[in-house]
Amino acid sequence: MSTFLTGLILGASLIIAIGAQNAYVLKQGLLKKHVFIICLICSLSDAILIVIGTSGLGKIVNDHPDWLKVITWLGAIYLIIFGLMSLRSAFKNETLEIAATDGSSQNLRKVVATVLALTFLNPHVYLDTVLLIGSIASPYSDEHRLYFTIGAVCASFLWFFTLGYGARLLAPLFAKTHAWKILNILIGLVMFSIAYHLITTDFSVV
Repeated sequence: MSTFLTGLILGASLIIAIGAQNAYVLKQGLLKKHVFIICLICSLSDAILIVIGTSGLGKIVNDHPDWLKVITWLGAIYLIIFGLMSLRSAFKNETLEIAATDGSSQNLRKVVATVLALTFLNPHVYLDTVLLIGSIASPYSDEHRLYFTIGAVCASFLWFFTLGYGARLLAPLFAKTHAWKILNILIGLVMFSIAYHLITTDFSVV
């Protein structure tokens, strides 16, 4: 049980920080659009990467720093574009109801593509799940490593589904125009901040 809790706490500490993925889940949760599939994709993606890391395959990523460089630049470009789109939305006089109507035009394919891009075009995902969690799990015996892995995976599922479905509790606040503007501005700034960090960080020495 203590090993399970260690994995749970570590997994939660790594994914709760504000990031591009969490910002998108929050916004879609407010819009109540494709919430279940978004939360499921985020949780399963984390679970797959965590299992890869705790299975000892994190060394593959560590041995191929060029892969991270390619992902870094693709991710930075995507985040900048996403940030610009969020800032553009901030200049519209939107409320939650208007945004929800506009969001209805988002088909499932576009939503899935967006959440996958925000997940896998971020080198931090691989560093946190595959390398960091994998390295911490490596000293454990096979049995305890299994409990550790289950704990970390549970943290992802608990967080994303809580964020996605808990966002609707904020719906009354985001029925106001200025609140929706602030959210879009914050999302845009988060995207720019992460893109800047990706570009200026040398992941080969992490």
